[in-house]
Amino acid sequence: MKRLLSALCCAVMICTLPGCAGADHRTELLSSSAQIVWNSSGEESSSEKSSSEEGSELSSEAGSSAPAGEPSSSGPVSGVTSSEPVSSEPVSSEPVSSESASGKVSSGTASSEESVSRPSAVSPSGEVRAVWFSYLDLSGMVKNQTASSFRSAIGAAFSNVANDGYNTVFVQVRPFGDALYESDYFPWSYLLTGTEGVGPGYDPLAIMVEEAHSRGLSIEAWINPYRVRNANNMSHGLSAGNQASVWLKAGSEAVAEYAGGIYYNPGSDDARELIVAGVREIVENYAVDGIHFDDYFYPSTDSAFDSATYQAYRSGGGSLSLGDWRRANVDELVREVYAAIKGIDSSVCFGISPQGNTSINYDEQYIDVEEWLSNPDVAAWIAVPGYVDYICPQVYYGFENDTCPFSATVAEWNSLIRQSGIELYIGISASKIGLTDQWAGSGSEEWVENDDMLARMVSQARGSSHYGGFCMYSYRSLYAPAAGVADQVEREKDALAEIL
Repeated sequence: MKRLLSALCCAVMICTLPGCAGADHRTELLSSSAQIVWNSSGEESSSEKSSSEEGSELSSEAGSSAPAGEPSSSGPVSGVTSSEPVSSEPVSSEPVSSESASGKVSSGTASSEESVSRPSAVSPSGEVRAVWFSYLDLSGMVKNQTASSFRSAIGAAFSNVANDGYNTVFVQVRPFGDALYESDYFPWSYLLTGTEGVGPGYDPLAIMVEEAHSRGLSIEAWINPYRVRNANNMSHGLSAGNQASVWLKAGSEAVAEYAGGIYYNPGSDDARELIVAGVREIVENYAVDGIHFDDYFYPSTDSAFDSATYQAYRSGGGSLSLGDWRRANVDELVREVYAAIKGIDSSVCFGISPQGNTSINYDEQYIDVEEWLSNPDVAAWIAVPGYVDYICPQVYYGFENDTCPFSATVAEWNSLIRQSGIELYIGISASKIGLTDQWAGSGSEEWVENDDMLARMVSQARGSSHYGGFCMYSYRSLYAPAAGVADQVEREKDALAEIL
């Protein structure tokens, strides 16, 4: 019934909303002239991602029949040739009030009225203005660099976004079951030195927290909860101490090798406990303002992925279908992560950035976003009710997209929020600027023919009753774009600056 109502709602919006095709946190801004050196090896910018964005780190490489955030009916996931790889900041956009000199440990409200979305060039009070820093963005700054070199590079990057009026950064610190910080649960990422388990001699997350807060920026730690490896980076071996490696050798169901990749099994209690412990560790040890999950949940719809775990569930008396059981597994993780965070510091927010297409989320990623946004007190067995403080859908569609036009998609997401205290951030893909959008149908040239897309999208989103902010994907798309689109990116940034 939920799916039917949602489908009817979306159909009505596409037919009636304007712009549908076919159907205070003021920061202290510092500047820096330090140069950012990008990794020229090409290793980190390979076709690892499955989105029309440079490999949108906020889009599933598996489990969807279309590129990240694109309608599943639009085409296959394979050919990606763009140049980019998400997360956002919730309820409060202000940095923590206290922290240690090392950046280690510190300190959400929302509106709930329903209304028709009306574009607004006026910046609402407390608007979150975020930029995603994926591991692809961070790799060239941190790999085989000294602490001082990394501090200079990330400081320059944070100055760029602060000087342009942004107030929040989402930094990816656990992309592959590893860590860009000192952890008792996850090994040092191979992205730091080339070898998993070998640290750089300093703590990148601690530096990022210090550099962000010194510029008045809020910072959220972006985590990919389940992915350990995919088919494109299996050549980077697991360290002996990696828990995934330990479980693989023991034959545990907590981790699964599938389609050339390695993933923690969402149906495993051990895997869930590990992920929650890792979140708790970050909140306890670092002065982050939030924890951010992206859209990578189940890697496939294939029943073979977790058949043994599901059969054990059925043999034990479980009656849910495979799809409902998988969604229940993700729901439980989300609830426990939320409870763990709030049990340590209620001011630290938790948000998720799912794909913009709700059908893909429900049927292929096995995430029940409607449940998260409508009923935060369904789990009798946890003391702290709730799922998320904000939701940041990746609305990577133009206004003229034939299947999921921007305005209608934003309105659909706004309508899903039926609990006060949950805010809507809109994820926008700056990586599409100047490029043909092959999945947009008749709107395929919209990003080529216009140079005010970002400004119009933010203005449109501001009219939503649950609106709390926006997040741009990604840092490189805005500040180190390909030469062929660089001029247009600057024009887009200028237009956006006029309403910030």
